[in-house]
Amino acid sequence: MRTEQNHRSGMTRSARRALICFAVLCAALTGLFLFSFVVGRYDVPITQVIRILLGRFLPLEETWTANMRAVVLNVRLPRIALACMVGSCLALAGTAYQSVFQNPMAAPDILGASSGACFGAALAILLGFVRGGVTMMAFLFSMLTIALVYLIGSRTRGKRSVSILLAGVMVSSLFSSGTSYIKLVADPSNELPAITYWLMGSLSGARGSDVCFALVPMLIGTVPLLLLRWRINILTLGEEEAATLGVHTGRLRLAVVLCATFLTAASVAVSGMIGWVGLVIPHLCRKLVGNDCRYLLPTSMVMGAGFLLLVDNLSRNLMATEIPIGILTAFIGAPFFIYLMTRKENML
Repeated sequence: MRTEQNHRSGMTRSARRALICFAVLCAALTGLFLFSFVVGRYDVPITQVIRILLGRFLPLEETWTANMRAVVLNVRLPRIALACMVGSCLALAGTAYQSVFQNPMAAPDILGASSGACFGAALAILLGFVRGGVTMMAFLFSMLTIALVYLIGSRTRGKRSVSILLAGVMVSSLFSSGTSYIKLVADPSNELPAITYWLMGSLSGARGSDVCFALVPMLIGTVPLLLLRWRINILTLGEEEAATLGVHTGRLRLAVVLCATFLTAASVAVSGMIGWVGLVIPHLCRKLVGNDCRYLLPTSMVMGAGFLLLVDNLSRNLMATEIPIGILTAFIGAPFFIYLMTRKENML
């Protein structure tokens, strides 16, 4: 009896700790969100930032200049919103992949969605498409990649999850080769620099149309994952255990992978290749809130949004020339992941 009470008490403390961590991260993200409007080469006081943002909904007296309003609403707001959206979606996708495949090295690009998006974007640039066309091509080829992966994985023998992972590696390699060929034949004066810059990942020039384009597939991927996070917990027990509890593992895995793919495809399409967010953030969140997906998935979203927003602030302010955000995430993520691997209490 006492053991059962202690167990319940322990679960309660664990849940309470997870909720406190989540609340603290939300508060930190809110502060960082507002601070990001102040950071930049054009100075806008935080009081004016708040008034400009509230002025969209409330009839406030205009104490700000037209330039301040343009910088806050047309330049910084789309970029900050996109950084939060992309960061949260990549972290959520990485957490979902790691939980479903029971693989600590699983990341949003493990099934080739990022490679397909890179090929689509490179092809669009080669064909002379404008920014909207590049984004659309990246998204479509990302979805095509996952369709090929599932088609190949369903026709192979053996464990389904392993077959899908292997198919992802092969298809990803195929599209990476295609991207390399496009870079080889691209015009070195115009097309090649544009392709190379896109592949490095950047939120520079983010517009409201980019936010609107990414919002729908991101919602399609996010809402079901959050609703299914209790069932994902059961799936982590293994195929046989989940089946005995009445969970159709094949359908659930397909639903989770499709949702995570929507998140990855939409993120890469509007931001280019941004690595390490979906690999490092889930492990760090597990250290804070544990392996329970009920708390792990929302926490990963908030921390991922804050991490990418912080890195984006650094990318546009560290030097006179903006640093592609994909470079900074690798510089920060790789050493941090090595630190996680070499700790005494190995998080992997």
